Amino acid sequence: MTVPPASPAHRAQSHVTRRALIGAAGAVAAGAVITPAVTAGPTEPDTPGPDTVGADPVEAGTAGAGTAVAAAARAGLMAETFPVTRAEAAVGEAPVSAAFPIGFVGVRWEGAPEATGGGIRLRGADGTEGAWRAFPTSGCSPADGGGLLIPAGQAAGYELRAPAGATGLRSLALDTTRGPRRAMTVPRHTTRMRGLAYVSRAAWGADESLRYDEDGAERTPAAYHPFQTITVHHTATSNADPHPAATVRGIYQLHTMTNGWGDIGYHFLVDHRGRVYEGRHTGGDGLPGHDADGRVVTAFHVGGCNSGNLGIALIGNLTEQGPSRAARKALTRLVRVLVRQHGVDPYARVTYTNPVDDTRKEVPEISGHRDWMRTKCPGGRMYRELDRLRSAVADGL
Repeated sequence: MTVPPASPAHRAQSHVTRRALIGAAGAVAAGAVITPAVTAGPTEPDTPGPDTVGADPVEAGTAGAGTAVAAAARAGLMAETFPVTRAEAAVGEAPVSAAFPIGFVGVRWEGAPEATGGGIRLRGADGTEGAWRAFPTSGCSPADGGGLLIPAGQAAGYELRAPAGATGLRSLALDTTRGPRRAMTVPRHTTRMRGLAYVSRAAWGADESLRYDEDGAERTPAAYHPFQTITVHHTATSNADPHPAATVRGIYQLHTMTNGWGDIGYHFLVDHRGRVYEGRHTGGDGLPGHDADGRVVTAFHVGGCNSGNLGIALIGNLTEQGPSRAARKALTRLVRVLVRQHGVDPYARVTYTNPVDDTRKEVPEISGHRDWMRTKCPGGRMYRELDRLRSAVADGL
């Protein structure tokens, strides 16, 4: 399959060059993350929503900001603060307590692709135990077991019950909203990919240090392969999520550390308000999820079939209800951008061939997770909408 390179016009219209960003890095606080503003002509309508999500701006002139903020502004950046994600890991079914209010519990296990029989019981700050709640059975399952991110409502602790047949149960108590603040630099202007606005990794608060081990080595160095397919997922988390950027940070922590993937598993995520979030780190000057030659960075969303397979996750549980109107529009625009970029037919069926091990699978060009493996992802309602998605994408080409 021939992959067209990113257009010269796309690269020429970037408001912030990589050289300018590197120059600004020396003027900001140590550990700050810098993300280029990838821009292009307005070939697609705006995705609604703010340029940055869940952050506190640091205004120029604030005590201690001074020179760093001015340097960032000259490079098209601005300083903001985000909460540090607090996490405590545990194994097995024994009761767990955390030193912070628990916003999410991440759960991972091997040996059972379904969550049947699994459950969680939350404990309040006063020691009161809630009722047992069954695990959602429509999670975005890894290849060798299951995984969930469960809202915990600021609980003080929890207890788990493993799914039938599961082994290696482990969990992660997470706080992605109330931790101490850390300074970062984010693009001052809306970031876009071929006219489609998106929330950059910096703007949703990705802690890039998580991608590196104790010796400073990248946990999963980027690998790139020619584009082949698009796979749609859902996160099986809350619908109408009031804090989707916090949820993205939780998924990032779970995928990176608990699952051992070294980064978030998706290339893009879409919330119910129609905001598109940049997923897997790219490291190049191309479109998000790609290098400058148009190859797709390998992520971790379909076990054994990831290279050249681009993953998009809708934030929410789309088993009983479909995506919101705004999410549907944003997903259509995003997929249309990708189909145009790679010159493929949204109605096609293709034989996916893993360039790493020659694994082959016949799938739709625009597929759902369940087309690849035993899982209920992307939820029954969303899966039934995939024909509608293909048609909507094709209508705009």
